[in-house]
Amino acid sequence: MTSLSASRRALLAVVWLLTVAAPATGQWRVFESEFDEDKKPWKEIEAKLPPLPRAENLIPFEAVCGLPHRYYVDAPSISVGEDGIVRYTLVVKTAGGATNVSFDGIRCENREHKQYAVGRADGTWVRARDPQWRSVEGLEQTRQHNVLYRDFFCPERHARLTTAKQILEALRQSRGNLR
Repeated sequence: MTSLSASRRALLAVVWLLTVAAPATGQWRVFESEFDEDKKPWKEIEAKLPPLPRAENLIPFEAVCGLPHRYYVDAPSISVGEDGIVRYTLVVKTAGGATNVSFDGIRCENREHKQYAVGRADGTWVRARDPQWRSVEGLEQTRQHNVLYRDFFCPERHARLTTAKQILEALRQSRGNLR
């Protein structure tokens, strides 16, 4: 009978150790991830829509040589989020006279672009049809985003400029190179 109660005591001790040690182990993993950036899961912050752009705030940039479209970034809309995303309003004036406005983001770390919203003629924003992260490389319709990624937002390949002021300076310096 003594050996049976010793077995029960041992079993209770093991159960107690497991219940005490399990939460501590889970807490330790959270603690470690606070210091190890590679283990932290990336989380996108909620983007706030800027006011629609005004003509006097548009900064031109050369996106696709040989095409008659004109490309602009709205200076006040540029922001660098805590999530590492450079957000901005893009304005494209086509050769046919149409003006397309979109609120976009570029994630330098992954070379990705996302369209959040599209400007409407009545002065309002409408959510983009399929706001998903997509590569800035390869497709003809993403050349302007690739140029913004490579030349202005993320010139150090996968690392972004750290402030909107730095990005604005890079865009303004490029103005002299436009036709």
